[in-house]
Amino acid sequence: MTQPPTEAVRPPAPADRRVSPARIAVVQCDAQVGLGNREDNVARGLALAARAADDGATLIVLPELCATGYTFATREEAYAHAEEVPSGGTVRAWEVFARERGVHLVAGLVEREGVRLYDTAVLVGPDGYVGHYRKTHLWNIEKLWFAPGDRGFPVFETPIGRIGLLICWDIWFPEVPRLLALHGADIICSVNNWVWTPPPIFDESGRCMAAYLTMTAAHVNNVVIAAANRIGTDRDARFLGCSLIAGTNGWPIGEVAGPDEERILTADIDVVASRGAPIWNQLNDLVRDRRTDLYDTMLGYTLSPAFPR
Repeated sequence: MTQPPTEAVRPPAPADRRVSPARIAVVQCDAQVGLGNREDNVARGLALAARAADDGATLIVLPELCATGYTFATREEAYAHAEEVPSGGTVRAWEVFARERGVHLVAGLVEREGVRLYDTAVLVGPDGYVGHYRKTHLWNIEKLWFAPGDRGFPVFETPIGRIGLLICWDIWFPEVPRLLALHGADIICSVNNWVWTPPPIFDESGRCMAAYLTMTAAHVNNVVIAAANRIGTDRDARFLGCSLIAGTNGWPIGEVAGPDEERILTADIDVVASRGAPIWNQLNDLVRDRRTDLYDTMLGYTLSPAFPR
């Protein structure tokens, strides 16, 4: 008697081994300078962040100076857009959003401390304000309004992992992501106002140099970098988009955004996966191969000690 065929037994699906799972979202949007635009800038950024949170994002990155716009005409105008951190109204609004949605949020504004102004990125989370970073390398006319950052390269402990911040022109200086990685950063959030520069702006694939620098920094430091840029024009400046999330191998996770579109890009990652050594073969890995017998382990940086990953 012929036996009925038995149903094939499928092996169980592999368990999700992520120990710190997160859905990252980078928001590519437009923000306009002018005091009359500040409320709309913040509201629009939070509306897009809410869309990302609705889609499950737990870490959301907005662009540089997304609360204020970028192209100030005078120092007086730059001061008028500034606020203290973390006591200012914009940071308070970001804190409320992060608490209500249970997310971490990174976004940029003009910070005032005494008579100094800084181009600052702020990190808030479900428990409120976490910390902030002041842009170290200033681009073009930013030097007329902002003081260069004086807080070094802090890395912030959060429940999802260690988060480092950098801003725009910083990515052209390989020391910045390297030092953040040496300080134990699991993920770097890059907030940007990448502008159009003399051509060629894009290659045949539509990617810009800033995207390649982000990918390279992620690759050589074995760290995820979530880079949010803006679009549009702001007075005489034009911005080129190209937001992306680069994985620990350097390649984009998903798409690189176009130059003119308002976009939200997302990626599911294990935030702390980068703590595993990036071993390439039996004889090479990025950590062991550093020739620290020839150069300072921390590149001469003394504001804080190295932290293991």
